[in-house]
Amino acid sequence: MAVSLQIENLTKSVGDRMLFADVTFGVNEGDKIGIIAKNGTGKTTMLRCIAGKEASDSGKVTLRSGLRIGMLEQVIEFPSGITVEEAAKPDPDAPEGTGERTVVLLTQMGVTDMQARVDNLSGGQKKRIALARLIASEPDILILDEPTNHLDISTIEWLEQRLQRSRSTLLMVTHDRYFLDRVCRTIIEIDFEQAFIYHGNYDNYLRRREERINAMTQEQAKIKNTLRREQEWMNRQPQARAGKAQYRIDAFYDLKERSKVNLSQQNVSLNVNSTYIGNKIFEAEHISKSFGDKKIVGDFSYIFARYEKVGIVGPNGVGKSTFIKMLQGIIAPDSGRWDVGETVRFGYYSQNGISLPEGKKVIDAVRDLAEDIVVNEGMHFSPMQFLQHFLFTPKDQQKEISKLSGGERARLHLATVLMRSPNFLILDEPTNDLDIVTLGILEQYLADFKGCVLVISHDRFFLDSIVDHLFVFEGEGVIRDFPGNYSEYRAFAAEKARNQSAATEAKSQPKTERPKKERPQKLTFKERMELEQLEIELEKLNTEKAELEALFASGNTAADIGEKSLRFSELCEILDEKEMRWLELSEKS
Repeated sequence: MAVSLQIENLTKSVGDRMLFADVTFGVNEGDKIGIIAKNGTGKTTMLRCIAGKEASDSGKVTLRSGLRIGMLEQVIEFPSGITVEEAAKPDPDAPEGTGERTVVLLTQMGVTDMQARVDNLSGGQKKRIALARLIASEPDILILDEPTNHLDISTIEWLEQRLQRSRSTLLMVTHDRYFLDRVCRTIIEIDFEQAFIYHGNYDNYLRRREERINAMTQEQAKIKNTLRREQEWMNRQPQARAGKAQYRIDAFYDLKERSKVNLSQQNVSLNVNSTYIGNKIFEAEHISKSFGDKKIVGDFSYIFARYEKVGIVGPNGVGKSTFIKMLQGIIAPDSGRWDVGETVRFGYYSQNGISLPEGKKVIDAVRDLAEDIVVNEGMHFSPMQFLQHFLFTPKDQQKEISKLSGGERARLHLATVLMRSPNFLILDEPTNDLDIVTLGILEQYLADFKGCVLVISHDRFFLDSIVDHLFVFEGEGVIRDFPGNYSEYRAFAAEKARNQSAATEAKSQPKTERPKKERPQKLTFKERMELEQLEIELEKLNTEKAELEALFASGNTAADIGEKSLRFSELCEILDEKEMRWLELSEKS
């Protein structure tokens, strides 16, 4: 497989902080690579350097002659005052007819008003326009920075399926683990300023990463033991070392430098318990809400139980955020009432982010909220101590809020919510801008949380990890209570759609009288031969597929891994087709 892109010794620092150093890897034609790392380690910067939108300190990015790169930025910006139609116009070097393809893609993603002003659009709608424009321009290499942020689940699944089928070369940063697992066959992790490459799925990455950390920890222990011995030798009088080889002295200083690597994992600490919550949580009685002709909630009633964890799903704009704001009294319903228990203490993580003064320093903004933070029924923290649990060093605490990155803002928002020890958490899109490591910590915290949780999220893995059941917003004020997680709901909805389709097709078929005696249809000689051949082919294809799955799961590096990934996709399509034909013939035999 031809190399499309080669990254050699790429190095980048910001001020006195090194993001990554001497990063080297190649991207083959057809590769689908996911890049993951903690917030602040330079994922976005690396993508921008590779795409030529930002200069690196040193190193080289070589693009094969004639290839075009297209990049989706994490923050989508369009000139003020333009329409959707104008924003969707392709680049001058895009293939002919790209404009008409863009419109088709936008329609598939639910954007239909081409004359709407982009200034009035949500972040998710802007993301759709940028995605449609990029995909339609058919670049040879797609670089996507957090492509699922601010998209609803149906659009994420649409994009996921499109990228699965696509033969484009792909390099992306994402925190969506299902999306990562289903689209990418290679994961590159930026850690300790280096790039570590893993072939296979996300579970394989987690296993191999743990092995790598353990091996590095053992190696570090050996280095320190050797350094201790060599330090004793170096501490002797110069006469005792006279005549010794210079290489040993040089090796000592090299060991000393290597021993400085800090392998400790700095993670967000969510060691904050909820306050006591009584048996009465809240009751919703015949709640209704509309904005003009648009019905958001229609006659909704529900009794919330202690320790319930509920996910809220539905298309963007259907009223999910309005619903949770009504629950807290931020927005009044048109009719009906909420009856909230006396012990309930809400903690609200808003999709709009932190509502703190942009010009204030982080530490000053938190001090304005509380000089003494009391959590876990008696544990006292100063604002400085509490912020360190959320990875804000004393230096970071002096930053102005306006200068924080998306990940830092998300962590600060989470800190301000949990510092009040709530017993009913309401989370509106909490996964945006949080890295995969922090997401895992938050998931575990919520799974163990001794209180109630109501969460709106487009992250299917996140929902599957924590919720007991779902409120499904179907539009026109309809809210269904589904008893299961998102994957179970998706399987249910797909089965329901298949049944409805089959029923519709059956109704459309003209009724014909069957003969009184109908002989069963038999296989012809040619069909029997085809069936026998299919059984031989299916056995070979399934064997080949199993071998590739074993290779991907092993994590072993193969020179032609990109080619094998493409072959795996082809095998899945061929098997689907041949198995369907085998079933047709088997029913006749």
